[in-house]
Amino acid sequence: TLKQPAGSSADEMAVSFARVLRGAGINVPIDSVITFVQALDVVSMTKRDDVYWAGRATLVHRPEDQQLYDRAFAVFWERRNATDVDEDSPPQKITLLLDDEDGPDQSNADAHDDNQTMQMRFTANESLRSKDFAQYTDEELHESQRLMHQLRLAGPPRQSLRLTHAKRSGSRHDLRRTVRASLAFGGEPARLHWRKPSERQRRLVVLLDISGSMEPYARALLRFMHAAVVGRQRVEAFTFGTRLTRLTKELNSRDPDKALTRAAAQVPDWSGGTRLGESLRRFNATWGVRGMARGAIVVVLSDGWDRGDP
Repeated sequence: TLKQPAGSSADEMAVSFARVLRGAGINVPIDSVITFVQALDVVSMTKRDDVYWAGRATLVHRPEDQQLYDRAFAVFWERRNATDVDEDSPPQKITLLLDDEDGPDQSNADAHDDNQTMQMRFTANESLRSKDFAQYTDEELHESQRLMHQLRLAGPPRQSLRLTHAKRSGSRHDLRRTVRASLAFGGEPARLHWRKPSERQRRLVVLLDISGSMEPYARALLRFMHAAVVGRQRVEAFTFGTRLTRLTKELNSRDPDKALTRAAAQVPDWSGGTRLGESLRRFNATWGVRGMARGAIVVVLSDGWDRGDP
């Protein structure tokens, strides 16, 4: 529950609105609030669009927060400019709810009218987007895994030295095919043929740090690895702590519980020490020379803490 002061100064409006945004999951630094106050001193605080864009320009730093900002501002402005609110009334409150949460009992709604409480509803997805992995509940982990399986992990294709037929004009003229086709027209090149380098999907290699310092995040990131393995071709998954373990086969199951159980059974160094440099060196020596990392997209999920030499 967020208290909204009824004051009319730029300072009070900025602080009040910043509280609403933070409660909605938007990170609002102090310096942004100060800049917002300066912007309010320039624009008209009685004009909705002026205040909206002043806040949008100074308080929103990520594109994914724009929708949350719009919804929070709509509720904030409506309550602030309500005509039936007495200036001497208690501070207004805005209650933030998720879509899977129930609001206050309707039978008790009349008893709370004096508190002038208003609900602002946000989806669970919006809450998870701004929440630290380490603070996820078991239910939120399952929901995040469902969302991860909706991801489509793409990347730039890799060009091969092998050439393939191109329907449209490509970078190279296919002289052999053009000459062969011209025989049907008495040797006249009635149609030009082209070829271009063939493309293939780059391999994705994910290495997850499962050392003690990464323990709060490893369970969520392991679910991300599972979603990547089952949702995309040419994916390799590894964990490393004090040793390097390949988990591609164990995670290659549509059943997430089964896949994660099999993966956990193969990893002997959960929450142990960290040998980041040694693990990467072992990966290059064991798998890199086989071509797994050649031309691949390699993602290392780690906090960077290392007890060994790089």
